[in-house]
Amino acid sequence: MYIHAVSHYFPSEVVGNEHFTRLNGLSSEWITERTGIRERRKAAPDENTNTMALEAVRRLFDQTAIDPSQIDLIVGATYTPYDTIVTLAHVVQHNLGVPDIPVISVSTACSSLINAVEVVEGYFAMNKATLAVVVVSEHNTAYNNETDTVSGHLWGDGAAALLISKERISDEDMTIHTIITGGAATSGKATTGVMLKPLEQGVLMPHGRDVFINACLYMPKVSLQVLEKHNLTIDDVDYLIPHQANLRISLNVINTLKLPETKLLSNIQKLGNTGCAGCAIALSENRSLFKKGQNIVLTVFGGGYSFGAMLVEV
Repeated sequence: MYIHAVSHYFPSEVVGNEHFTRLNGLSSEWITERTGIRERRKAAPDENTNTMALEAVRRLFDQTAIDPSQIDLIVGATYTPYDTIVTLAHVVQHNLGVPDIPVISVSTACSSLINAVEVVEGYFAMNKATLAVVVVSEHNTAYNNETDTVSGHLWGDGAAALLISKERISDEDMTIHTIITGGAATSGKATTGVMLKPLEQGVLMPHGRDVFINACLYMPKVSLQVLEKHNLTIDDVDYLIPHQANLRISLNVINTLKLPETKLLSNIQKLGNTGCAGCAIALSENRSLFKKGQNIVLTVFGGGYSFGAMLVEV
């Protein structure tokens, strides 16, 4: 399985930490020290989960000679949908104009990217598809309560898209070697650690410490598992892209794995927590940095709880 192209989009409006200082008295230094976040992006009034996803997909096809009519699978991922019936993936299908193909949207909170790619892996294995678009998009600020001093300052908006093929299309394609995912709903305060109940309130994180502890446990663990499955060790890793939830979590993960900070790719400092889009945005942003033969591990953790990792070779 191969990543033929990857793209990203985030809104133009920048919201600095000073906004939250004015709103609820949280200092910029306090936010940065605890989260690593200096600023985040906010969707414009005419933007939403779907519009950001469509822009990411448009940029995706700008990178390739592949015509959208060749796509035979679309998988979308979000926990902040614009429409809960006409899903993110259906909107992408409508926009691309490709009829009568499998169209699926998944949600495993912030780990949805890896689950979406795993769905593609399954369709490829069953010979039900050969060329897929995976699109991840989050409009966190639509659901967020900015006045919440616990988590209101964490969230940003953005989207990314991947064009994944069963067979290699070009020499520039990145190989997906191994994917492992799992649910951890029996761990800690999984079902109450992070919640979003749209009919009741915005995003809540009443047990942030428990989320932190479990994220720091599961992301290193599953990262080592994908390496072991491919007979690699941590020394073979060139870059690690962890879920962009908190810079302190990311640093804890690389310290646990005994990786130098130079191998950590992070965008939370400028984008905030962009949910399941964060890792894919980082992969796209740093595409020109990667060299042939390098190994990249993407590792994720989401509310609920859920986890996963994917080994990619350039």
